[in-house]
Amino acid sequence: MESFINMLAWVGVFAPVAFGAIGSVLGCAFAGQAAIGALLDTDTNYGRFIGLSVLPSTFVIYGIVLMFTLQAQVSPVSGGGLFAIGVLSGIALLVTALWQGRLCVSAINAIKEKPEIFGLSITPVAIIEGFGVFVFIFALVLSGNLST
Repeated sequence: MESFINMLAWVGVFAPVAFGAIGSVLGCAFAGQAAIGALLDTDTNYGRFIGLSVLPSTFVIYGIVLMFTLQAQVSPVSGGGLFAIGVLSGIALLVTALWQGRLCVSAINAIKEKPEIFGLSITPVAIIEGFGVFVFIFALVLSGNLST
């Protein structure tokens, strides 16, 4: 039983970086496709398009930091908590990265047609980033309360 709990703990340790990477890859790919299309349709704002296409990459960074934080606490006592914190925060990072990528696609398409709304169009993108930061912070707080 102890080895099973340790296995779950290690799954929980790696889950935030794995799920965060999957979400970041997909979010950046969606936004990158829109950016490439926009580059073909316009003669300006290239930097804005490329900048928006890489925004979902932050979620893998949050996952990496969580992985290192959770790794320090692996024990049979903390195994269930590590699994829950790691898997649930990882899933949340994946979902936020996907939706942020979709919002970046919308922002790129809007800016392509009307460049002056750049600031307004990235507001929803920033709000989704905030949700990812909440997940990150709450996972760090919870991991600090695990017994070792």
